[in-house]
This record gives sequence, structure tokens and C-alpha cells, in this order.
Amino acid sequence: MGEHRQHYNDEFKRQAVKYVQEQTKTLPEIAQELNIPEGTLRNWMTKYRSFENEPVNYPDKVRELEAQLKAAKREKQDLEEELAILKKALHIFSKERN
Repeated sequence: MGEHRQHYNDEFKRQAVKYVQEQTKTLPEIAQELNIPEGTLRNWMTKYRSFENEPVNYPDKVRELEAQLKAAKREKQDLEEELAILKKALHIFSKERN
């Protein structure tokens, strides 16, 4: 006796792929949650994946963002030091001379 195959429309497939991209769960977990074979979901990912929906929790993206954050912190610290020096200079030059 033949297997009954489930058919899904394109909108459902796109929504499932978008859901995968927005979650932090693994693909097998989501496939089980949606009651879809993992291989089918992988095929949909290949076909319907759109990168604007990608989360930032991928290792390369995380490393890139950490490097940007570190550079921004370094720049902030430099600017704070410059500001402290300027405040001291302003204080010194604004004193009345006798």
C-alpha cells in the first residue's frame, strides 16, 4: 500500500523557512515541531531562503559584531581620555592669573 504524501503550498513553505531563520532552535527540532521531514525542510531552505531574515547568532556574524563592538569601545575610551585632557586644560587656562 502506498504512502500518503502531504503537499504544502508555496506560502506555507516560505513561512516555514522564515520561521527556521528567525529561531534559535536547530533544524531537526523545528522539523519535528512542524511535523515535516527534516530533509524536506532542508530542501525548502535551499529554495526559499532569504538572507534578510537571518538572525545574528551565526558564528561568523557574531565574531564580526564582537570585533565592531570592541573597536567601538576602544574608540569611546580614547574619546573619553581626550575629553578628560581637554577639561584639565580648560581648567588650567581658565584660572585667573595674579
